Parts: sequence; C-alpha cells; structure tokens
Amino acid sequence: MAKISVIGAGNVGATTVQRLAELELGEIVMVDVVDGLPQGKALDLMQAGAIKDYDTQILGSNDYSNIENSDLVIITAGIARKPGMSREDLIKTNSKIVAEISKNIAKYAPKSIVINVTNPLDIMTYVAMKSTGFEATKVFGMSGVLDSGRFASFIAEELECSKKDVQAMVIGGHGDLMIPLPKYSAVSGIPLIDLLPGDKISRLVERTVNGGAEIVGLLKQGSAFYAPSSAIVSMTEAVIKDSKRVLPACAYLEGQYGQEGIYFGVPVKLGASGVEEIFELKLDQGQYKILRKSSEAIRKIISQMEA
Repeated sequence: MAKISVIGAGNVGATTVQRLAELELGEIVMVDVVDGLPQGKALDLMQAGAIKDYDTQILGSNDYSNIENSDLVIITAGIARKPGMSREDLIKTNSKIVAEISKNIAKYAPKSIVINVTNPLDIMTYVAMKSTGFEATKVFGMSGVLDSGRFASFIAEELECSKKDVQAMVIGGHGDLMIPLPKYSAVSGIPLIDLLPGDKISRLVERTVNGGAEIVGLLKQGSAFYAPSSAIVSMTEAVIKDSKRVLPACAYLEGQYGQEGIYFGVPVKLGASGVEEIFELKLDQGQYKILRKSSEAIRKIISQMEA
C-alpha cells in the first residue's frame, strides 16, 4: 500500500487529505507545526470514513519522522501574502519554510516523489528540488492543472456545456504571466477557436489569468482550496497509479521552450517516477514573448536568492 504525506494542515492540505482519503489511494500522514491541528483534523477525517465508506488510515502529527518511507510527499505549508507584505518578503519567508520541509523529506523519505504547492510556486518548487537534492524529475509543482481547470470551467460556462467535455491547456508561470492556450483547448475534440469568437476567448483568457485573485477578492481573507486540492489529487493519482497522465505541471526545464535551469508550467507525462516526459508545444511570437518575460522574472529571483 502506498504512503502519502501532506505537509501543512491548513485549508489546502486538509482538503487534499480528505479527497485522497475518499479515493483510498493509500495511508496518509498529515504534518503541521501547530500542536493539535493535524491530530484533530485527522481524527475528524477518520470518523468521516465510517459515514463516507472509506477505510483510509490517517495520522496527524507534528513530527516529521512520521513521514518515513513515504512514496509521495505534498508540500502545502507556507504563509499567504498579507496586506503590506512585499513579494520579496513572501519569498524570503516561504523559502525558509520549504527548505526546512525539504531537508526533512530528504532525511525521512529519500525515495519519495515531491509535489510542491507553496507559492510563489515556480520559485518554491526550485527551492524544494535544491534542498532535497533529489533528481529534478522527482520534484514538480502543482499549477497548470489548477489554471487549466479554471480555464475549462469558464469555457463550459460560456458555452453552457458540461465541464466533462472541455479540455483546456494553460502553461507558463503560476501568476500574472501564465499563458492560456486556446489553440490547444477543445470541447470534445472541437477546437475552442472554432466555437467562440476571438473577443470572447480573450475575455476567458483574461479571467483565467486573474482566476485566483478573483476568488481572493470575493473571500476577503484566505484563498482558494477546493480547486487546488482537486488538482493536487489528480497529480497524486497519476503518480500512485503510474497512469502516465498528460497534465500541465511546474517542471524543471533543460532546454525545452528555450529555457534551462528553471521550473516552469508545461505539459508533462506523470507516472510512478515523476515527470517522465515533457511535451514542447508550438507557440506564437506573442506567447513566446510572455514566456520569456515570465522566465526572466523567475530567473532574477533565483539569482538574488543564491547571491
């Protein structure tokens, strides 16, 4: 039986554990630094199993040693950006958190696959890879599945069709410089560009780019966790079941898309060994321009961190 550990018992972490438990993908450990928080949520979720008919074993802990021999570890811990906090402050704080977590993963679960969810995602995934010392293919981030899901949801809403029939693709950095790709998005195989006029597609693209901010604005405090946890579980299932799913993920580039040495959102094949293949899509000049701008921003931050 697989062992999955989730670091962080906040909204994203706990909802991820709930979805994983209901799928019975393996035993689960939820770790958090707050005393009693992971233990209480784990107990609650264990009791839910008697009602929802799952037998998943869930352990809540403040001790990293409990993640020992995990097959897969999901990092959701970190702070959200608060009013008055600069992006640099967020990076500094979360990089320390992710680095500490990653060192414990290397110590107790050296053969695991790591999925990072902590923001700024592209940067923190790089920190996780460097701090674990793992092969880059075994450390990747959750971004594209979430962003593509948002794009697909908006497409279905616009066309008044089932979300089940929509396939959407979003690549690039996780943030304002993500790149929704209408050319590679379709409804039951029918290209999106054949179903909607350009102005409507542009509106959906813009809403997708601002998808996370739209939710934050509505909530007033906190951020999304239902859709992010769903995205995490899709990726986890692909690894645990070795199903070779082709999904957009934050993966380490080694020459693809003209980029090297950074993590970036691209379509990949996910299986038991992590990122098994990266697929390089043909982009137009405008999309390559956004890609380069996004990669330059990521590279600048990494160089500052490593200075």
